[in-house]
Amino acid sequence: MRATAIEPLDNQQELIKCVPMFPSTRFQGSKLKIVDWIWDSVKQLDFVSVLDLFGGTGSVGYMLKQKGKIVTYNDILKFNWYIALALIENDDSQLLPDDINFILNQHEGIEYPTFIQETFRDIYFTDEENIWIDIVAANIRKIDDIYKKAIAYFALFQSCISKRPFNLFHRKNLYLRKSNVKRNFGNKATWDTPFDVHFRRFAKEANLAVFTNGKKNRSLNVDAFDVKGNYDLIYIDTPYISSKGIGTDYLSFYHFLEGLVDYEHWPGMINDRTKHKCLKGQDNMATWTDKKRIHKAFDRLFQKFSNSILVVSYRSDGIPSVEELLRLLNKYKQNIREVKRKNYKYVLSTNHSEEILLIGT
Repeated sequence: MRATAIEPLDNQQELIKCVPMFPSTRFQGSKLKIVDWIWDSVKQLDFVSVLDLFGGTGSVGYMLKQKGKIVTYNDILKFNWYIALALIENDDSQLLPDDINFILNQHEGIEYPTFIQETFRDIYFTDEENIWIDIVAANIRKIDDIYKKAIAYFALFQSCISKRPFNLFHRKNLYLRKSNVKRNFGNKATWDTPFDVHFRRFAKEANLAVFTNGKKNRSLNVDAFDVKGNYDLIYIDTPYISSKGIGTDYLSFYHFLEGLVDYEHWPGMINDRTKHKCLKGQDNMATWTDKKRIHKAFDRLFQKFSNSILVVSYRSDGIPSVEELLRLLNKYKQNIREVKRKNYKYVLSTNHSEEILLIGT
């Protein structure tokens, strides 16, 4: 399969001179729309270094990089780590037209695997799209520059979720794209747009987001309790457990992306009992979605980072309750401030609970 060649830029330096901006995203739980509110709530605090402990798609860490802070990003999911490599740790690497042409075309001498075509047939994408993903994923693995590779993965992730109903991989529902019925959700035009068109657009967005703030920023991929070092401020945005006890399982939502970045080991990671080929769970991730363990986890986390300013991003109707979190924080912090933001709604959510910051100094 071949893609049409991308037109060269008149002046590649124009990418670098643009005002950096975090790319658009449809990832669930993203704080992109409220980063200005978060900054207004913490900007008077005395801090230079910050640890974004459950970094997700990196919008908060990226904002803090924009504000000149020394940012350490962390997330247990490897695909998120690649996003932060591309947008937070990366200071200057960008995907050039030749890089994109290499990624989007087949090449002699490269043995292209067929794992996605064979494993995910009729689950998430069409046969032709599965072939495309297998080819592009193989080409990305050939890129030596870790930051260029990260940008390429970011563009691939965004392309994949753009063509998914609900932007998730939580169920086998390709039929929603194929059915010729009246729809009250989704964007058929986006679903029908070729993968390579999506890829080029998201690669350009990522290129435009690359900048240096003159500091050495880092991206980590470890369990939250295994992060080492001292930081002036810890930003904590754990997976959310609703008042009904249902946890937000990001591995279940985005397991396909997690498999893409560990392609060689993907076959052994799959839970074969699931129709949609999701990955086997990990206990260190399940801690944050288990209402029986979540209280002890927060207590342990607050104790581990008790010498830092603690900023907890939370929702008013979660488990633990806000009152319970305040009591836990009060064991380690004398001064606690609660900041509320009303009328904020998450992507794809019907819940209108208040967004809250708990700030312990």
